[in-house]
Amino acid sequence: MFDGSLDVIGDVHGEIDALQALLRHLGYATDGTHPDGRRAVFVGDLCDRGPDSPAVLDLVMRWVQAGRAQCVLGNHELNMLLGEPKHGNGWFFDRNHELANGEFLNSRAATPERRAAWIAFLARLPLALVRDDLRVVHACWDDAALARLGPLLVNGASYAAVHAELDRSARDLLRASGINARAAREVQVHRHAFKDRSAALPLLPACAEEATLLQNGNPVKVITSGLEGPSERPIWAGGRWRMTQRARWWNEYRDAPAVVVGHYWRRDDRAEPAAVTGDWDYPLGDYGAYEWMGPRGNVFCVDYSAGGRYAERARGGGPPWQTRLAALRWPDCELVFDDGERRRLAKP
Repeated sequence: MFDGSLDVIGDVHGEIDALQALLRHLGYATDGTHPDGRRAVFVGDLCDRGPDSPAVLDLVMRWVQAGRAQCVLGNHELNMLLGEPKHGNGWFFDRNHELANGEFLNSRAATPERRAAWIAFLARLPLALVRDDLRVVHACWDDAALARLGPLLVNGASYAAVHAELDRSARDLLRASGINARAAREVQVHRHAFKDRSAALPLLPACAEEATLLQNGNPVKVITSGLEGPSERPIWAGGRWRMTQRARWWNEYRDAPAVVVGHYWRRDDRAEPAAVTGDWDYPLGDYGAYEWMGPRGNVFCVDYSAGGRYAERARGGGPPWQTRLAALRWPDCELVFDDGERRRLAKP
């Protein structure tokens, strides 16, 4: 990771106007230079849901390639590398899967040329950035996952290849244990309800166990989207019902370096829960909107839910936005938002 003073920027999710406004408030020129020598670090999830993912990817790619910014891989970038259609990423594919349900129709589409450039760029992003006083990952700092990945990501091995191999190993275990077959029976009974938000779907225990093992058994998933465990009830997220909830891994983090993550849809104090996370799993509820987390008070989530701004627009919302884009200035411990608000934080 860069030395010196940093601005760690939360999940952008295609909100190019918010990003450009935030960078102006932080003092950056359009080429990524800063009069005080500061440098930007992005926590991933640059794309999807917002109106202009191509512009965000192009800006960050230019800055990173010029040596003026760094970025870690998020789960949304991983989906691009895997070629997996997900909620909000139809803009990326030749055949936009969002068109059928009428969502994200105003998201600027990718071109084949840009798609190839982004894939080459994202494939080289690290999963973690580290220096003595600070660690940056998209979702979860997990020593075991990072140690397991080290030997796998050698000799040019791609994230897609490593992810596929890890998934195969986890699925072999699921088949051998019989969990896979039990989950398949549950899915068969309720197959029409998984993408119906109005459905009264019960908790499906085998599906929960299967999803937990697939998530936690794959270190690439652990770092980019976190550890999970069975939930107490089905949770609607990402356009479907899920049987797992996000683990509060920060409550077990006791190392000295601070960790900054994105991913978790943090709610601002001024935001109404229904306008941001709704009934999604919200694992940060034990902490205030601007608090450090964990037993040492040295884990911070800098994702203030800019990825939900598309939903605010759909409801007719506008400035002042309840969903915001933020940067954590390090080692200053100051939050800066895309509307220019600044908030001093306690030091970890």
